[in-house]
Amino acid sequence: MSDEKTMEVPAKFKDLVSGIEKMSVIDLSELVKVLEEKFGVSAAAPAMMMAAASTAGAAAPAEEQNAFAVEIIDSGANKIGVIKVIRELTQMGLKDAKDLVDAAPKVLKEGVEKAQAAEWKKKLEEAGAKVTLK
Repeated sequence: MSDEKTMEVPAKFKDLVSGIEKMSVIDLSELVKVLEEKFGVSAAAPAMMMAAASTAGAAAPAEEQNAFAVEIIDSGANKIGVIKVIRELTQMGLKDAKDLVDAAPKVLKEGVEKAQAAEWKKKLEEAGAKVTLK
């Protein structure tokens, strides 16, 4: 995107723009929904779309992501507890679950829906594992 225009932000909006630039795409999406409801407007207006696109930059496609890969970064001190949770979530055999935990960092499962991925992450972290969603 070498042909991006540099825009001078007015002083009265610098703090606001700076705060928005630091937001994640998910937080930005939530903010847009709140503003739409609060003021009864739609972010589909051309000016708003341009502002959102310039603020979100290349991260905009991540907003539409609904399938995640659940990756175990570290099994932590309680390997047995993590193995039990993996077996419960995936119906994996004991040996396969143990091998996966021993090989961390390792992707547990790909293509998991957002809600289920968050639930898996929570259960695995409660068992002591360090988990990321990609």
